[in-house]
Amino acid sequence: MLVISRHYDAFLDTFNSITMILPYEYHEGNSSHFSLIKGNETIALHIEERIPLNDAMKYVTTIQSEKIILGEKYEIVDEHNTKTDLQIGAVIRTEEFDQRYYYDGDDLGVTYQEGCTVFKVWAPTATEVRLKLKSPDEEIQYPLTRIENGVWECRVNTDLEGYYYTILPCINLIWDELVDPYAKAVSLNSEWGCIVNPGDRITPLAPLISPTDAVIYELNIRDFSAQKEGGMKFRGKYLAFTERESSTPNGFSSGIDYLKELGVTHVELLPVNDFDGVTDTPSDTSYNWGYNPLFFNAPEGSYSLKPEDPSERIKELKAVIESLHEENIRVIQDVVYNHVFIREDSSFEKLVPGYFFRHDENGLPSNGTGVGNDFASERLMARKFIVDSILYWMKEYGVDGFRFDLMGILDIETMTLIREEVDKVLPGAILIGEGWDLNTPLPPHQKANLRNAHQLHGIGQFNDWFRDTIKGSTFNLYDKGFALGHGQLEQKVELVLTGSIGTQDGERGLFKEPTQSVNYVESHDNHTLWDKMKACMTEDEETLKNRHKLATTMVLLSQGIPFLHAGQEFYRTKNGIENSYDSPIEINQLDWTRREKYDEVVQYVKALIQIRKSHGAFRFHKSELIKEHVNVSHSIENLVVVSYQNVHPYGPWNEIIMVFHSDMKSCEYTLPEGKEWNCLSDGNRADVSGLYVVKTQIVTLEPVSSYVFVR
Repeated sequence: MLVISRHYDAFLDTFNSITMILPYEYHEGNSSHFSLIKGNETIALHIEERIPLNDAMKYVTTIQSEKIILGEKYEIVDEHNTKTDLQIGAVIRTEEFDQRYYYDGDDLGVTYQEGCTVFKVWAPTATEVRLKLKSPDEEIQYPLTRIENGVWECRVNTDLEGYYYTILPCINLIWDELVDPYAKAVSLNSEWGCIVNPGDRITPLAPLISPTDAVIYELNIRDFSAQKEGGMKFRGKYLAFTERESSTPNGFSSGIDYLKELGVTHVELLPVNDFDGVTDTPSDTSYNWGYNPLFFNAPEGSYSLKPEDPSERIKELKAVIESLHEENIRVIQDVVYNHVFIREDSSFEKLVPGYFFRHDENGLPSNGTGVGNDFASERLMARKFIVDSILYWMKEYGVDGFRFDLMGILDIETMTLIREEVDKVLPGAILIGEGWDLNTPLPPHQKANLRNAHQLHGIGQFNDWFRDTIKGSTFNLYDKGFALGHGQLEQKVELVLTGSIGTQDGERGLFKEPTQSVNYVESHDNHTLWDKMKACMTEDEETLKNRHKLATTMVLLSQGIPFLHAGQEFYRTKNGIENSYDSPIEINQLDWTRREKYDEVVQYVKALIQIRKSHGAFRFHKSELIKEHVNVSHSIENLVVVSYQNVHPYGPWNEIIMVFHSDMKSCEYTLPEGKEWNCLSDGNRADVSGLYVVKTQIVTLEPVSSYVFVR
C-alpha cells in the first residue's frame, strides 16, 4: 500500500468539526489558525481546543458556514502556508453520516444479465472507485460513477459470466483493492469475486406450525461424511448429502437416510459461507469449523468437488438443500455476522474504513467477540448488509431458518428487523441465536442477548440455564448438573423443563414464550457431554451411559425447541478435546462405528422423537398452555416429576407423567389412581405405541432413569 507523506494530519470527525494532529517537530506543534480549501474558496476554521499529546498537539476546530460533501477533495492550510489533505475521520461513526448516506436499494453488488452487468458498491468516503475485470484473455479497468447516497455504479454492456472482478477505491489519497463484500461467488482461495449465473432458485419448505415442533440436529458439512466407515462416496463434501442408501460396514444406515430415519425436522449446518482457516486446495488437510468469515454470500470452496469453479460451488450447496428438502428436512444456516476474520484485511474495512466495526471510547476497535473485532450492526448500512444477506440466502438457496453466532454482539433493532423481513418471505421461519452478554460498546438495553429476550419476539436463544442445570457448567469442567447426579437442583430443573418461562406464582422467567427456549446439553462448542462426564466422573461406563440418556431425554421431552449435536445420540466423543475448531478431522468427524455399536441408543432417541411429535402437549407454543396444563414437583432429592392434565385436545392421551430420576439408588413412585397407565419409555427403551401396561400403582424407579407414563 502506498504511504502518503504529510507534515501534519487533518481529520473530518463530524460534518462541521475537523481535528488536526501536529507533530512537535513541525513548528513545535504550534499553529494559530487553519483554513479549509475547497476549489478556489478558502474558509476559516475556528480553533475550539488545544490538547497536548505525547508526541503531537491536537487541535479541534469547527466550520460554521459549510457542510462538507464526502467524495469531494478538500485541503487544509495553516499560517505557515503548509497544506495537507482532509482525511476521513470519526465522521463515519456519526448519526448524521448514517442518515445522509443510507442507501435502501436492493441492488448492491453485481446484477448479472446476459447482455449487461451492473456493479454497485457503497463507498461514500471514496473520491474515486474503479472496477477491475479479469478473464482468461485480458484484465481491464472501468471507472465507477458516483450516483446517490454514497453509491458508485458501473454498467458493462457485455456478457460477463465467468469473469473475475475486484473493486479499487481511493480513500484519503490511497488506492486499495478488495473483493466486493456482496460477492455471490469467489475464486479459489477468495482472491477475486466472480460474476456468475446462479441458476434456478430453491424454494424453502413451508415452516412448521410452531418452532417447538422442530427437532434441530447440528452438524458440520465435512464431519458428516468424512469417515470412510460412513460409506459415502463424496467424503467431506457437499454432495455427500445427495447420496442415498449409504451404510456402515455392518449395514446400518448412514448419511441422509440416517437423518430421515432418526426423525429430525431441521438440520443446522455450521457455516457454509466462504471462510478462512482452510484453503480451497483439496490437498490441504487443515480443519476449521467455519467461524472465520470472509465472504458472507458466497459458498465455501473447501467442501466442493471443484473449488476452482465458483458456479459449481453454488450448484453443490443448492443440491445439499434440495436433497434435505426431498426428505422433508428443513435447513437452518449458521451465520456469523458478529465479526470478520481479520478486520484490517476485510473488504468492509477497505471499502469504508472505520464504519462497519465498533470502536471503544478511545477510538480503538472493540473486541467483545474475542476474535479482534465486533461488527457494528446498529449502523444502518451494516444492518442493511446483514438483512440483505439473510434474504439472499432464503430467496436464492431456499434456506429455511438461521442460527446467529454470538447474537449478543448484534443489536435488538437489527434482530427485530430481520424477524420482520424474514416473515415477509417465509412467515414463521426459525430464527435462533447465542444470546451471551458480551463486552461490546453497545448499550446494555440494545444488546440482542438473553437478558433482553423479552424484547426479541419470535427469536429463540440457546438456553444456558437448561444446559448448566441438566449437564453442569460449560466453564467449570467439574461442575455437575442434575443428570450427572447433583442434588438440590430440582427447583431449577422444574423451571427449565417447562420452557424457562417463569413460575406459576408469577416469577419472571428467562423467556416470554417456550418458542424462545433452545434446549440443549451439547453443541459443537466445548466438551461433548460424553467427554465432560468421562473427565469429571469416576462412575462405571454403564452408569455414564444412563446419565447421558437421561440428559438427552430431558432435551427431547422439555417445553421449548430441542437441539441435538450430531452424534449425541451415540455418545459422541472428541477424545476429550474441549474446543475442536481446528483439531484434525479424525477428532471432529462423525464416528459411524459408534452409530453401529450403540444402535440401541439411536433407536431409543428415534422413539423419543416420535413420542414428542405424537402429542402437542410436549410442544406447547404458548406460556399460558404450559401454566394451564403442566404441573412440576419434587418430593425427594434427584427426582423431578412433570404432570400433564386435560391434554387430550392436543393428542391421543389426556394425562402424561414424566419422571426424571438421577440418583444412584432405586426408589418407589406412586402413580395417581384411576385408569391404568401405559409406559412409553423407561429410559432405555421407548415406543410411541407403548412398552407395557402398568399393573400396579406403585412403580420402582431404577437408578439414573426416566419414564413416560400416559393414559
